[in-house]
This record gives sequence, structure tokens and C-alpha cells, in this order.
Amino acid sequence: MANTKSAIKAARKAVRLTTRNQSVKTRLKTLHKKLDAAVASKDAAAAKSAASLYASAMDKAVKSGVVHRNAASRAKAHVAKIVFAK
Repeated sequence: MANTKSAIKAARKAVRLTTRNQSVKTRLKTLHKKLDAAVASKDAAAAKSAASLYASAMDKAVKSGVVHRNAASRAKAHVAKIVFAK
């Protein structure tokens, strides 16, 4: 149990931020599944659209500190390799 005022506030913040982080990560996973489904169906337009949404969501997650910038860069490169491959 937290003993100081700052520790009590930190515990409250941890709960709030954990909830936010979890929702962001869940959204990223959902968008990735939609992207995989679009690539599997070989629908180029849907795949590009899904890739754009996924990359945008990943950038927002980096901006808020949920995902590390290098991890996001790696994920976006992987998506680009799959979707925009010739």
C-alpha cells in the first residue's frame, strides 16, 4: 500500500494509464487483424486502406508513449513490405 501522497497519486495514475494503454494496444491488434484479413483476401484497395489506418494508429500510440518508436517503425516497415510489395 502506498504510504506517501505522491505514491498514492502515482498509484491512481497507474490505473488510469494502464486502462488507456490497454485500449490502445487492443485497437492496434484489431487493426492488424483487419489488415491481415485484407491481405489474405488479396484485395489491394482494402489492404492499402487498412495499412494506412494501422500506420496512423501506430504513430498515435508512439506519440502517447504506449509503443516505442522503434517498435512502431519496425511494425510499419513489415506492413509496407507485405502490402506494397510488387
